[in-house]
Amino acid sequence: MTGALLVALAGGAGAAARFWVDGEVRARRRSVLPLGTVVVNVTGSLLIGLVAGAHLYAGLPVTGYLLLATGFCGGYTTFSAAMVETVRLGQAGDVARAVLHLAGTLLLTVAAAALGVALVAVWAT
Repeated sequence: MTGALLVALAGGAGAAARFWVDGEVRARRRSVLPLGTVVVNVTGSLLIGLVAGAHLYAGLPVTGYLLLATGFCGGYTTFSAAMVETVRLGQAGDVARAVLHLAGTLLLTVAAAALGVALVAVWAT
């Protein structure tokens, strides 16, 4: 039960970080696309890639991986919000931006996660 509680606390910290980052991006940059959510998901994907790489190549214990990847990154990233924002763009008749948001989010987050794993793999060798 202690492990689950720690993951929940890390998830809460991730959610608080998401709230702060999204708010900062929105306050600094007006955009038709949900830029705050994109920034959160891309940075979160990079972070989870770094954590996965650290687990795979640099000896990060499984408990550290679970706390950071499942807990913090799980609370920080927000795939469901990104998909709702895609639906909202489509419902508003802005299908081109909806598709751009969907494809851009997918491509950028996968690339960020791959970059994170690759960076640690190179660093660890």
